[in-house]
Amino acid sequence: MRTILITGPGGGGRTTVAAGTALAAAREGLRTLVLSADRADTLGAALGATTGARPTEVAERLTAWRPDAVERFQQDLTAFQGRAANVLELLGAARLDAEEVTPLPGAEELSFLRALRDAALSERYDLLVVDLPALPQALALLALPEELRRYLRRLLPPERQVARSLRPVLGRLAGVPMPAEWLYETAARWDVELAAVEAVLTDRDTSVRLVAEPGPAGTEAVRTAALGLALRGLRTEALVANRVLPETAADSWLSGPLAQQRKALADWADPRQSRDVHTVPHLGRDPHGADDLAALAVPGVNPAPDPVEWPVADRLADDGVLVWHIPLPGAIRDDLDLVRRGDELVITAGPFHRIVPLPSALRRCTVAGAGLLEGELRVRFAPDPALWPTRGR
Repeated sequence: MRTILITGPGGGGRTTVAAGTALAAAREGLRTLVLSADRADTLGAALGATTGARPTEVAERLTAWRPDAVERFQQDLTAFQGRAANVLELLGAARLDAEEVTPLPGAEELSFLRALRDAALSERYDLLVVDLPALPQALALLALPEELRRYLRRLLPPERQVARSLRPVLGRLAGVPMPAEWLYETAARWDVELAAVEAVLTDRDTSVRLVAEPGPAGTEAVRTAALGLALRGLRTEALVANRVLPETAADSWLSGPLAQQRKALADWADPRQSRDVHTVPHLGRDPHGADDLAALAVPGVNPAPDPVEWPVADRLADDGVLVWHIPLPGAIRDDLDLVRRGDELVITAGPFHRIVPLPSALRRCTVAGAGLLEGELRVRFAPDPALWPTRGR
């Protein structure tokens, strides 16, 4: 199933564009689900229908859904209490009733990601349109599965599990109790769930559509978002310039904002950017209902763009190095930082930070330098003689 993730600066009209994208796809014959992370029913306001915690058909071949984080958290906590019943009883802990549970920080984001996974794995739809939160919350949300999986692997590495029969003996020798089996089982289950979410986000049929009003603030937000998405290996398939003023506004008090929009649109149309730019007109009011959404002429679903690749080029014969090519459009040299830590590379690009595992060939190398050229970070690795295989060895 094709998945389109839609985000943009707050107030840029991303929910309206998500609704318009979903409606246009449904009218083209695609069974479409639009999923929203907003607590308020802004999606329903755009569609002219009420949306909520259950998937609701709002038009032919179009379903809308706003998952309820509170309900999902209550279900998860109830299940956890059931699995940990013996431990809770041993500690003398009293169970929490569903009515007294409120979501903890981060629970809402995890609930939405699980709903995204469930929707993407469903065979009921051809297209999933995801109305993400505004930037930068959306970028943090997209990074969450990978980061949580990394934390789990560091805190409870699966390879350190010990055979059940040996744990009592080892516990006596160490003088401390060994971790309970259910703890590793819980970590493994979470890892599987997070891996499924991560697989959806990084699938070749998943792409991102940015929505912003053309202007100085929108231009900076788009540049920053493109960099954050690139660091996550996500490709921006389209940039939607929303609420574009008509040219007739040049003879009115709107001439100043119109000039700013023209400049932003010229910058966004730079052919060096591998994305399509579409303009959506300002209707003079907030769109409401199918007729208004149709009047916006939101671009249809483009073919899935080529996946982002971070190739390793073999320059051993010519330069004695391997070069890791990492596309980072919009990156600034002074805002880049790299740290090699074991078999991982810590990359900082502007306000974004990611820890990525090195390809197997590069783990036997030392970092020999790096440079930024035409929006691409190129990290050079020299083979470590102590680790690199040579002829005759």
